[in-house]
Amino acid sequence: MRSEGQVRFITISSRVQMTAAAITLAALIVWTLSVAIAGWAQYRATADRLSLLDREAKVATAEERVDAYRDDIDAVASDLVKRQEFIEDMVTSLPADAKGMTNVSDSSGEAAKTVDKVSVSIPEAAALARIEARQLAFVEGLTRYADWRAQRAASALKQLGIDPRLMLSRADRTAVGGPLEKLATSRDGSIDPRFERLGLSIARMAALENGLAGVPQVEPAALEYISSGFGYRRDPFTGVAAMHKGLDFRGPTGTPIYAAANGVVSFVGRKSGFGKVVEINHGNGLMTRYAHMSAFNSKVGQKVVAGETIGAIGSTGRSTGPHLHFEVRINDRAVNPRTFLETAPHVLEEIRRAPQLAHAE
Repeated sequence: MRSEGQVRFITISSRVQMTAAAITLAALIVWTLSVAIAGWAQYRATADRLSLLDREAKVATAEERVDAYRDDIDAVASDLVKRQEFIEDMVTSLPADAKGMTNVSDSSGEAAKTVDKVSVSIPEAAALARIEARQLAFVEGLTRYADWRAQRAASALKQLGIDPRLMLSRADRTAVGGPLEKLATSRDGSIDPRFERLGLSIARMAALENGLAGVPQVEPAALEYISSGFGYRRDPFTGVAAMHKGLDFRGPTGTPIYAAANGVVSFVGRKSGFGKVVEINHGNGLMTRYAHMSAFNSKVGQKVVAGETIGAIGSTGRSTGPHLHFEVRINDRAVNPRTFLETAPHVLEEIRRAPQLAHAE
């Protein structure tokens, strides 16, 4: 290594080489397993979707629905009430900016045929048929909207170097499937596959968008005052090469430190070498660490939003002067925070500018 005109040589012993090889092999095994798990989750999701699409293809035809109206109009009315309850529950679970997607005036396909046939065959049931048609048109439109938003979030995650499949594989699948088991669209407890697909589409959209909201996107301190970047550098204490796993932001003691993204505070206290530390869990294996602080403004279990003050710059721990040491970790592996801080704001701004009803084009 050449440093300040001097050349230094490092000899790596066989034991160190073997240890490094073992660590590399273990990391490779962990990576392989994570990819395999993600692949299996993707396979299962694809298989489940194909099964659902197959069941959608077998929904009642217009003629069969007319027979149902003719056989027991009260039963049809009861099922429509169940369907409406399902729709209202799904709309309640939507993000605030998606709840405006509620106006549907047209119907098509089998639902429209049902309206025509019922109106001719059973005039007194025409109003119910129109309600059913509007429900199905709403479900179809909302499903397309949720799929569009999910795809938009997945594309944004890819731009940030995050695999959406890994994020989905970490989602709590019990929570995603639970509500569907409790809801039904008919008196016998069954669920129309078109409504089931809506629930799954909304769940996928929520998982990806929540993951995107947890991506570091706000500068924890002034970006122009970075004193040390991510990567190898000369250690300020020993002068030898060392890995620096974060960014150092210089600033006067007491300067506010901000949460880089939405999350839950998972640690507040001291850590060896880091001094006073706050750690925030953003979900999906993503965590940010804020070190060498002089004061805390947060507590464990507290929910924070991007840009919220969580503490102040200091010089506690292994530090040569007041600064913030900021780390981003994915599955406990340190990654370069600068990639997120410089890219995420632009990616998210593009999403905010995108027309909310682009799916209808």
